[in-house]
Amino acid sequence: MLRKAQRAPCILVTGSNGQVGFELRRSLASLGEVVAWDRSACDLRDADGLRARIRALHPDVIVNAAAWTDVDGAESAVEEAFAVNGVAPGILAEEARALGGLLVHYSTDYVFDGRGETFYRETDDAAPLSVYGRSKLAGEQAVAAAGASAIVLRTSWVAGLHGRNFARQVLSQGLERAALTVVNDQHGAPTTAALIADVTARIIDRAWLHGDRASFPGGVYHLAAAGETSRHGYATEVLRYAASRGAVLKAGPERVEAVASTRYPQVARRPANSRLDTRKLRETFDIYLPDWRSGVHHLIDQFLK
Repeated sequence: MLRKAQRAPCILVTGSNGQVGFELRRSLASLGEVVAWDRSACDLRDADGLRARIRALHPDVIVNAAAWTDVDGAESAVEEAFAVNGVAPGILAEEARALGGLLVHYSTDYVFDGRGETFYRETDDAAPLSVYGRSKLAGEQAVAAAGASAIVLRTSWVAGLHGRNFARQVLSQGLERAALTVVNDQHGAPTTAALIADVTARIIDRAWLHGDRASFPGGVYHLAAAGETSRHGYATEVLRYAASRGAVLKAGPERVEAVASTRYPQVARRPANSRLDTRKLRETFDIYLPDWRSGVHHLIDQFLK
């Protein structure tokens, strides 16, 4: 007698046209049926509409890559930023709990004030400097309060093939300008959207779809590439590698001037220290995180194509 085929898991990805969301559509495709919602398909500011759409879809896993990412704009759009970054994640977590599913949500190094030079651990006190950071922290707290099976992945300095980011901006300027100025007093680890998406897929596959759901190790984890650099070091590596791959630059790495962040005042304050300690993630899920340069090199190769 033939057994009835098991239904493939339904995996909902919100923010599917963002840097991470774009890569999630690739990394999660082998795990089940991926339903991708962009901003036009689902407005996270509409709480009732969001709940109704999720209940109609009945996903097994929700991966929330949607966010209000305009850091400076959030300072004057507080209500909208909190609706998307602070309230919506809690709604997603509540619905995931009701459905017996898993929520994966992304947060940021901006929940910290960036003081000191040590790598932040998950247990360190959060003290965001901006509306954006406070809204993302509110989202973390809303997810925790919902009591769902959920994992929050804090990441930093994200760059992907799809969308605007620092690496793409530096490469573009290096091709067009005779010299660049980049701050040297902000430190972190450039982390590609592809790495974030691949780690997400591994966690969902091994720890949820094929793991013991009753003992799923939810909570907050830090996810960033290994190593560290300054914004200036990041920029010079982008241009150095691009030149080694044959790019004809007007400004090579030696033409990048290092300056203090006070040279370029911004509406929202940024943390100077975005270093994240990833030991908890690596040990809990047996995950290898490569040096930040390898991801950036792969990204530049794709840009140059």
